[in-house]
Amino acid sequence: MEFDIVIVGAGPAGLAAACRIRQLSEETGKDVSVCVVEKGSEVGAHILSGAVLEPTALNELFPDWKEKGAPLNTPVTEDKIFLMTSAEKAIKVPNPLAPKTFNNHGNYIVSLGNVCRWLAEQAEGLGAEIYPMFAAAEILYNEDGSVRGVATGDMGVAEDGSHKDGYMPGMELHAKYTFFAEGCRGHLGKQLIEKFQLNAGKDPQHYGIGIKELWKIDPSKHQEGLVVHSTGWPLSETGSAGGSFLYHIEDNQVALGLITDLGYENPHLSPFEEFQRYKTHPQVKQYLEGGERISYGARAIAKGGIQSLPKMSFPGGLLIGCDAGTLNFAKIKGSHTAMKSGMIAAETAFNAVTAERKADELTEFTTAFEASWAYKELHVQRNFGPAQHKWGNLIGSAYVFVDLNIFNGALPWTLNDPKPDHSTLKLASECKKIDYPKPDGKITFDRLTSVSYSFTNHEENQVVHLQLKDSSLPLGENLSKWNEPAQRYCPAGVYEIIAEDDGQQRFQINSQNCVHCKTCDIKDPLQNITWVTPEGGGGPNYPNM
Repeated sequence: MEFDIVIVGAGPAGLAAACRIRQLSEETGKDVSVCVVEKGSEVGAHILSGAVLEPTALNELFPDWKEKGAPLNTPVTEDKIFLMTSAEKAIKVPNPLAPKTFNNHGNYIVSLGNVCRWLAEQAEGLGAEIYPMFAAAEILYNEDGSVRGVATGDMGVAEDGSHKDGYMPGMELHAKYTFFAEGCRGHLGKQLIEKFQLNAGKDPQHYGIGIKELWKIDPSKHQEGLVVHSTGWPLSETGSAGGSFLYHIEDNQVALGLITDLGYENPHLSPFEEFQRYKTHPQVKQYLEGGERISYGARAIAKGGIQSLPKMSFPGGLLIGCDAGTLNFAKIKGSHTAMKSGMIAAETAFNAVTAERKADELTEFTTAFEASWAYKELHVQRNFGPAQHKWGNLIGSAYVFVDLNIFNGALPWTLNDPKPDHSTLKLASECKKIDYPKPDGKITFDRLTSVSYSFTNHEENQVVHLQLKDSSLPLGENLSKWNEPAQRYCPAGVYEIIAEDDGQQRFQINSQNCVHCKTCDIKDPLQNITWVTPEGGGGPNYPNM
């Protein structure tokens, strides 16, 4: 199939791009065709975020979004920030002493999945074609090396490579320009960065793993519009960095989660178990007691900032949104910057297509993006993440207060963070083991029960999408050095060490549990695990995360 523009991924960046292309087509009378392919079972099925949405980009894209019924129903009414000093105690940080990026006046608590569903409706109404359940599995190239488009994955291939009943080959989607908007650690984006050396001279990208639950709570405990952030315990006990959120959304629901910095050192640490511990703190537990968990999920976030932002253009296409790493970690927000990158990509490519250019490099995108408010925002707040890594949450936050609140990011230096997250683990023998309590089934839960609340499903007997470069390394290297950390950093119980009857051990991959968070692709210390897309439609089915 031939299109002017093909977009991989129906997240905020990809959908904003599709909407903007079709808006320009209507405004100018010059028809530019656009197709969006999405690996989830529906738009929004794989979308997971906190989320507090800053509406800057949405205001530009659809100034009448309220009249169009955008699902921004809960304006933020109050911000609270806590320093968790222990398992029982917390200190409320006065708002004037907090980094100004934590001021959410004018923002909205949303289900980002529902926002994407609404954006997809707008895009289709404008004439874009959107195909869920089609996973882009391969990048196609022209003879000159420029990107020609993508091929979707074959359906109905058994684990041994044979064709099952109902086999359907993938489809080639050709385009003048292809946008890759897969979200954090996109598997095609990763290939493009390597092929075109887009990250040359940059810091490595840095990541966190966000684990989230949605609860329905006692109406007497609910305060619609309240935003609570915290740092410190439980991660501080292991010298790890990160922070938490608890957002009071509509319908007596709260969204809560813990973001664990994937630069942690102790291989015994489990981000999932740390999240369970977080919920037992009185500041959090007070809201959950008597409530009911509705859903669960996890997703990595790219938080390296502009120091880690790769070149976003290459012959025949663009990396946009979190596929490049446009999230503003100082705000813990990425939807507005992702959308803006998609809108700029749309305007750049629209001009190129209507000028009858084809598959050249859209170098003017970089100039336009760096002139935008999105890039300027990332530049002002560029030192937030490196300061946290360098000095820890407490001293790092103090530095950020001075940098942002007093100097507005104008200090004449940029901090760097050159050590990749996968290389930070110390040997297991050098680190204290962590004794995590058993779940109580009311506030805290086990992994497999939690995965059932992500409504994850993969077609049985398909090619395993978690690929090992060397199958001997999990037991031969990772187990002896780091007690095979995949058993703990995975929030879905995908990786296990199984003891056989004869006393031998086996490394087992339960790929059907995978929630597509990409943590294994990021944190494996030998970079032995590669995440590739499974059959389209597989993975989590988040209802409103």
